[in-house]
Amino acid sequence: MMPDIVFDTYDEGERNALADAMEIMVRAFDPVYGEAWTLPQISGVMLMPGTWLTIARLDAIPLGFALVRSVLDECELLLLAVDPVWRGRGIGDALLASSLSTARRRGIASMNLEVRASNSAIKLYEKFGFEYVHRRPGYYRGNDGQLHDALSLRLDMMI
Repeated sequence: MMPDIVFDTYDEGERNALADAMEIMVRAFDPVYGEAWTLPQISGVMLMPGTWLTIARLDAIPLGFALVRSVLDECELLLLAVDPVWRGRGIGDALLASSLSTARRRGIASMNLEVRASNSAIKLYEKFGFEYVHRRPGYYRGNDGQLHDALSLRLDMMI
């Protein structure tokens, strides 16, 4: 059973929320794949209209986050991360469900995402009904210069 986790959603770059996201990012993304964002990247995206950040917390401790950007009736899940200590406890599922719920409330009809082709999170996205659209060769560049393919996935949602 999942403890009483709180999900806070921010539409603007609230400073503490961005710091929490970066704290999780450092632990959650293996630098070998080159998927992690920097604080200026997240801050810049958060200034764009239609962008929201959801942080999962337990007793004010950040456990995971999801960053979504929307344009008209489509959105893109830009980042989803769970602190490695908290993986396997349903937090990623809950963050994705929360993001989809927010998207539906905002009248969004579809969600897109890019994920490294070897990322185990693909199982999570498939469980929620995301479908394969295409492969992007060499989309991610790891710290060692090695290129990693990404898969583009899409979920058409009923509003």
